[in-house]
Amino acid sequence: MSPPPLFPPPPATLASSVDAFWNAVETFFSNLAAVHWGALAFALLLHLAHMGCRSRAWFNTLRAAYPAEPFQWRRIAGAYIAGVGVNSVLPARGGDVVKIYLAKQSVPNSTYPAVTSSFFVESLFDMTAGSIVMLFALTQGVLPSLPSLPDIGAFDLSFWADHPRFALFTITFITVGLLVLYAVLSIRAVVFWRRVRQGVVILTDFRRYLRQVAAWQGGAWLLRFFSFFFFLEAFNIGGSVENALLVMSVQALSTLTPFTPGGAGAQQALLVYVFREKAGRTAVLAYSVGQQIAIAAFNVAAALIALFYMVGTTDFRSVIRLGREEERRATGETTAEDDSGEGPTEPLRSET
Repeated sequence: MSPPPLFPPPPATLASSVDAFWNAVETFFSNLAAVHWGALAFALLLHLAHMGCRSRAWFNTLRAAYPAEPFQWRRIAGAYIAGVGVNSVLPARGGDVVKIYLAKQSVPNSTYPAVTSSFFVESLFDMTAGSIVMLFALTQGVLPSLPSLPDIGAFDLSFWADHPRFALFTITFITVGLLVLYAVLSIRAVVFWRRVRQGVVILTDFRRYLRQVAAWQGGAWLLRFFSFFFFLEAFNIGGSVENALLVMSVQALSTLTPFTPGGAGAQQALLVYVFREKAGRTAVLAYSVGQQIAIAAFNVAAALIALFYMVGTTDFRSVIRLGREEERRATGETTAEDDSGEGPTEPLRSET
């Protein structure tokens, strides 16, 4: 057993986490010649298929919510891909606003509460599958323990480990806030809750949910697994069932707190820790950054194509702004409807 270091590592900050990421980028480009481009291209194709399966599950959820409305899967797929691309470059899940806005424009007579609540249907399967992946990683004993999180150099995770009281306060504040919001809306927004339930109506038919949502999401998770398998091959870490599952668990951990796009910095620190006995630090850094750059570049390119196809622009910031403004207007309209005692009026349409 090695003696403890005389001087503990400096505490991770957001700046140091970003600096570590850019150092890893330099390591990646210095090892660019060793990349297996065929495996990388196949991994990206599997990643695209993974997004296609997830968008199909979302389409089926919205189809159950709006059975009488004519809308096409390709537009829902475009909304999903555009949102994923924005989330690859912006923190705080800005891409979710893009997803909701574009999907709402694609489904006639749809409402923001219903489209937003449809995300919950997708999260049920994801939480179950993610828990299984995390359980596997925990049984391997390779993930950092809570006391060791501040030492791995990832600000996103070490911040909460260094401030447990603030973390507890944040969780409590969010929980109480949600309860208060629920109480207020339960009284003032009957129409709002009716629309929320509309977005998850497919859950009332369990067989249909399994066939049209869970089956597609299961396929998406399988494609994601094989995508990571070939990313590991492309960057010379070695594709295996264990390694691919560990990467999936690291991705889940690194995106828990969206301080950086895609968990940049935290993901590299966690992968170096998890693969410390499987590959050298330089190789792991080259892999982690290479995979993240490849996925982000691919997502952004696909998102720009989807945005141009759907709204005739590649300016995703303007789409986010329009989405937030229209959602605020729609929320105000819903409250006004409920206060007046009248039923829902014709939903707002975007001015494009």
